[in-house]
Amino acid sequence: GCFPAYAVPHEGDSMKNRASSIALAAAFAALLAGCATMAPSPAKTVDGALVNDAGMTLYTFDRDVGGSGKSVCNGPCAVNWPPFRATTDTPPNAAWQIVTRDDGSKQWAYQGKPLYTWLKDTKPGDRTGDGVNNAWRVARP
Repeated sequence: GCFPAYAVPHEGDSMKNRASSIALAAAFAALLAGCATMAPSPAKTVDGALVNDAGMTLYTFDRDVGGSGKSVCNGPCAVNWPPFRATTDTPPNAAWQIVTRDDGSKQWAYQGKPLYTWLKDTKPGDRTGDGVNNAWRVARP
């Protein structure tokens, strides 16, 4: 997490302990600063790929035109490439957007590219959708 325990120097501490405590406090401050810039993510990164909570690989579709946030994968396409459905658990931010699909449902997009899973991936870590029809790519952070 973003809030590790740290020691505060106390009266009577030796100079060595006090320096160590001050270094820990500085490290804590740096971590807090980093926490302020870390945006919540609806996905995790595993081996360089974005995955959903179940560990299934997420993909982008080249035909979802550059950052428009519009999914063109509907109907039968969305059966084979289920959209990564957006929930209210994580708010959108600069990196993660929620797009509205043609059917009105909500889908996550990363950097403006809607995300999908692949029907033929059967277990976490599978990446069989990478390169399908030369249009599907593993989503990477």
